[in-house]
Amino acid sequence: MKNIKYIFMVLLGGTMYGTMASFVKLLYSKGFNAAELAFWQAFLAALFLGICTFATRKANKGKLSHKDWLPLLLTGSTIGLTNFLYYESVSYIPASLAIVILMQFTWFSLLLEWIIFTRKPSRFEFLTVFFILIGTAMVGKLFETEEWAFSIKGITLALSSSLTYAIYIIANGRIGKGVRWQSKSMVIMIGSSICIFMINGGTIIAGSHFSGGFLIWVIFLAIVGTTIPTALFATSISKIGAGISSILMTVELPIAILCARIILKEQISPLQIAGIIIMLASILAMNYHKLLKSRK
Repeated sequence: MKNIKYIFMVLLGGTMYGTMASFVKLLYSKGFNAAELAFWQAFLAALFLGICTFATRKANKGKLSHKDWLPLLLTGSTIGLTNFLYYESVSYIPASLAIVILMQFTWFSLLLEWIIFTRKPSRFEFLTVFFILIGTAMVGKLFETEEWAFSIKGITLALSSSLTYAIYIIANGRIGKGVRWQSKSMVIMIGSSICIFMINGGTIIAGSHFSGGFLIWVIFLAIVGTTIPTALFATSISKIGAGISSILMTVELPIAILCARIILKEQISPLQIAGIIIMLASILAMNYHKLLKSRK
């Protein structure tokens, strides 16, 4: 019964992440841009997590040391880039396609671990990558030549966000292991906001969107898209394990597709639905295979 609670927490966090692209694309119609949305989301999340860190400062275990700051800030820069590139991509391509491309981080992670840590993927992992790519091609309508009206820039941005997300996942799993999740998440979000500002400072400063409506939306993005999922994952993943959690977090894909259909009224063909199912099954199989290997 206790594990069910933590399973629900991971599912809830993945669900919250999955809604973000549709809301961001909706906000573009109000005149907001990716740079200011990604920056203020990260900045406010860092503030909220900072308050949480201060409120729990008496905890003796896992305190943040000076040597932890730079690696965590750099880790934060990768998730900052991920959010900005992902948000920017949905201004060029459908949100449903952007999330499918973002999910390519699964095989990007395998590739990076192979290059950096010389951990060669197994035959089964190679096979699942093949099916992930087939599913992606189906969702992107690459088999329907008359439908090739997608934006190369949007695809490139989404692929770049997928790569930086893979880097973030690998770095986050290896850096700051002994640091409390409140402090670790706070510094990561500080690094995220700094990175976004360094790239888009002029756009952010020039932005005139400081109305009450804008503030409400960025608070919503910061809380629902960052702060709460971070707290849920930090509390639950250590209880049920990274393997099971990675399987559960694939809920982000169908939720994102569903939100794009409901909120943005994006049309999804039977071929695309089939591609999504193939992708989801392949990602689940890959993560389950990793889980079995880790238990041997």
